[in-house]
Amino acid sequence: MMKSMTGFGKVAFQAFSKSIIVEIRTLNSKQLDLSTRIAPLFRDKENDIRSIIAQKLERGKVDVAIYVDKNEAPSISVNTEVARAYYNQLLNLSYELQNPVDSDIFVQVLRLPDVIVTPREELPEELWQQLREAVETACDLCDNFRIQEGQVLAADMEKRVRLIDSLIEEITPFESQRIEKQREKFATGLEELKQKGQYDPNRLEQEIIFYIEKLDITEEKVRLHKHCKYFLETMNEAESKGKKLGFIVQEMGREVNTIGSKACDFNIQQIVVKMKDEVEKMKEQLANIL
Repeated sequence: MMKSMTGFGKVAFQAFSKSIIVEIRTLNSKQLDLSTRIAPLFRDKENDIRSIIAQKLERGKVDVAIYVDKNEAPSISVNTEVARAYYNQLLNLSYELQNPVDSDIFVQVLRLPDVIVTPREELPEELWQQLREAVETACDLCDNFRIQEGQVLAADMEKRVRLIDSLIEEITPFESQRIEKQREKFATGLEELKQKGQYDPNRLEQEIIFYIEKLDITEEKVRLHKHCKYFLETMNEAESKGKKLGFIVQEMGREVNTIGSKACDFNIQQIVVKMKDEVEKMKEQLANIL
């Protein structure tokens, strides 16, 4: 089963006169890159939330947002002692500097630190358990999104791998023609050397054998065929293995490049270009596979 690293999951619930929303968005990344925006009420549980997400989603760039909308008026209080101290000091400073008090000092005092106090809200254990379940559910939804995206990518890559595999067979007829052309070329060159009488028969035979072996692409074709088969088998395993698939595609690319370097035939080179195009497209897509 193949999974994409692109996903989205959202859960909303009501509890303790609060509306709570959990959103998780994921994109591709080589490692787990987790960033969070968590409401102050749940800030102490951030490590636990990160642990849940890391276990569920494994890898990728993960953005987590947890919002809290209260359905009741916020509880605030005014620290009168601090406000009075600020007010008296500002008023005395104005008299001392002979600065007319044209502005409302009282309004300015309310904006100063520690005057308006919002009491710290304790997180009830029951609410934490509900949030934990919501985070797990959002991860599951995101994972299902990844699976659906992965199925689309899997179908596309299977088509590309099978195309590469079929192109291997298209090389065979041109390979035979290429060998015949090289044989004729050798025969013509040998006849010219015989007429000149200036060649070492043993050395010539060695050079011809070496050249023929260098042009042979049978092993590369066999290995490329096996890589295609191995890719399809790995793609259909129970767990998504994007990195492993990436390594297999790299090996496929090496075999295709070697065939191209040995080809010495325009028709084979055209087929190699098609293979390279498919390999590059697969590399791009595998960057988004878990």
